[in-house]
Amino acid sequence: MIVRRFLLWARTANAEARADGAAALAGAYLRSSMAEEDRAEAETALMSLIDDPSPRVRRAIAEEMASSPRAPRNLVLGLIADQSDVAALVLAHSPVLTEADLVDAAAIGDMLAQRAVALRQALPASVCAALAEVGCEEALVTLAGNRTADIPEFSLERMVERAGESGALREALLARSDLPAGLRQAIAAKVSDALASFVTGCGWLTPERSARLARESTERVAVALAAGGEESDAPAIVDVLRLNGRLTPGLMLRSLLSGEPALAEAAFVALSALPAPRVAALLRDRRGAGLKALYRKAGLPVSLQPAFTAAIATLNARGFDAGGTGRGIDRTLLREVLIACEMRDDPEGGALMALLRRMDAEAAREEAKALADSLADDAALAYLVEADPALLVELEIGDIRQAA
Repeated sequence: MIVRRFLLWARTANAEARADGAAALAGAYLRSSMAEEDRAEAETALMSLIDDPSPRVRRAIAEEMASSPRAPRNLVLGLIADQSDVAALVLAHSPVLTEADLVDAAAIGDMLAQRAVALRQALPASVCAALAEVGCEEALVTLAGNRTADIPEFSLERMVERAGESGALREALLARSDLPAGLRQAIAAKVSDALASFVTGCGWLTPERSARLARESTERVAVALAAGGEESDAPAIVDVLRLNGRLTPGLMLRSLLSGEPALAEAAFVALSALPAPRVAALLRDRRGAGLKALYRKAGLPVSLQPAFTAAIATLNARGFDAGGTGRGIDRTLLREVLIACEMRDDPEGGALMALLRRMDAEAAREEAKALADSLADDAALAYLVEADPALLVELEIGDIRQAA
């Protein structure tokens, strides 16, 4: 009887009063111990109210029903078909919705609806795949930022393919710990290209200079990712680089000269089509047996072969897999290669030496920045000790305890 009186009252009440009444009725339906007959009438009343001309009434019902597993399914489906601000409340939270419901909502919904779906906790892979395929840029950014979403690798790739020019999407994807190394490399390349286009458009650098800086930036990221990832990352990165036309001999040489040969080794495997164990054995043979044949089979230019040969020989002398400095090109290693290449009487050696000296200048800048940071840290410590001499004693005691 109470529900019937409510329906009679709702015929003449204003929108604000109807919204308050609808919220109270929805709350009672979910949380009160109603008799079965009253519950059925309350559900009927709520179903009729989702056709109320005022969105305030429909939103009030959505706010009550959005997170409840006891919400009637037909009512929930009616709410997600409403205008975006009403539907989004339910799409973001309702446990009543199935994967099929969410996939359909992603396919036909507007930006607000798609973002609401992308926000859901523990979003299934099928829904993530649907959003990756049809979602707007805002929805893709939201999905990328959802750490609980089960986004398949192919969907991550599709997101980059569709909206990789979006800085917000790139930032959100790069923040994910589960982003595959190959895709991380592809995003880094897009960032470099975007920066190069920007500085060229501003007239700060020539197009040629911008392109070179973008290429070198991409190469540094690729080497670092291959060196710091899992064993499977380097081949994946090489695949992406080949697909994008960025797997160059210069990049392979940079990998060797950084003391981080993982990327160069994976590139030799891909380009020569030889088994990985065979390539590994050839690169680590201190006698250099078979290295010339491997180089030729990989299709690399003859002009760069002296640098490759010297770099691999130097790596083997110190331990091929010993690792680099962690700051990019290793100047000690590069110096050995420069000496070896300077001694050759090669008509094409000018371009090679120019490349090596450019890398040496780059490494010198990185060394200078690291040293400058260290000097600044020393100065900061000196100021602290000057202000509080007791700090020096505490630091020395800490060093003694650590040594013990």
